[in-house]
Amino acid sequence: MNADGQRHDFPVQSNKDVYVGHVMALRSDEVVMPGGRVAVREILEHPGAVAVAALDAEDRLMMIYQYRHPVRRRLWELPAGLLDVAGEDPVATAARELEEEAGLAATEWSVLVDVASSPGFSDESVRVYLARGLSEVSRPDLGDDEEADLTHRWIPLTVAVRMALAGEIVNGITVAAVLATHAVCGAARAARPADAPWTDRPTRFAQRSAH
Repeated sequence: MNADGQRHDFPVQSNKDVYVGHVMALRSDEVVMPGGRVAVREILEHPGAVAVAALDAEDRLMMIYQYRHPVRRRLWELPAGLLDVAGEDPVATAARELEEEAGLAATEWSVLVDVASSPGFSDESVRVYLARGLSEVSRPDLGDDEEADLTHRWIPLTVAVRMALAGEIVNGITVAAVLATHAVCGAARAARPADAPWTDRPTRFAQRSAH
């Protein structure tokens, strides 16, 4: 708020591209602060992503163990993927990732949580779906990159919660999803419908790709 109690809109005075890659872009914005000073804010543009908390009839989550090069180790995560297919519905992306990474299909889909991963410097937002009514399907060939090395395992929800609290699950999206799944399953709360509005879904990087 300004001194007079009015909300400041933080107008962007100018911006420029620093780097544009295949899965992200970095731009620099000159932003007008509440006192009138112009500050530079570097923004990592992201295409957005989805993740899937696949919960079976025994209250077990499908988890994958995958190498992540920035942290130089394997992490416990949920099946997930980028929104990198133009025009594809996010729930369809989630269903595809669940099949590719875990060999599963689901008949019941709902929105569990939306997570702005690092809003201090990135517009990345990840929608996590709760998938139930699971059945096994064939996994496609994942090629020879990191995904070819991943392993997957059914982990009881109560164990996953303990792993998150113990620091054994550190992927932020997965931690949020595990705790949210526990909250939804442990109380009379309904997850949102699969087509619920997604306020923070990134659009800027997708618009670049469309040009």
